[in-house]
Amino acid sequence: MTDTAAPEPTPEQAALFARVRRMMLIAGLTTTLAVAAVLIAIGYRLFRAEGSTQVAAEQTLRLPKGAKVVSTAAAGDHLLITLDIAGATEIRSFDAKTLKPTGRLTFASEP
Repeated sequence: MTDTAAPEPTPEQAALFARVRRMMLIAGLTTTLAVAAVLIAIGYRLFRAEGSTQVAAEQTLRLPKGAKVVSTAAAGDHLLITLDIAGATEIRSFDAKTLKPTGRLTFASEP
């Protein structure tokens, strides 16, 4: 059997091979960088995400005597409840995750 000997590449072929190797190296590094960026973004989102908090399944809000709930709304991470208390309007806000009170806004008429 005869061994097939590869002839030495010409200078033009050698330059072409070097150029192809360089382009493949650039493509490989770009792909590696893109995959690393995606993995970093996924890891960031996983570790940055707040754990699910247990929200009380049942909670009772004590209202003053004669108070009526006018409306409710959700705004971002807050629940807003508008109350009518003996003719005066009041808005109470609660944290949506823990249902703890976060604020109270009372409206009064000027005399």
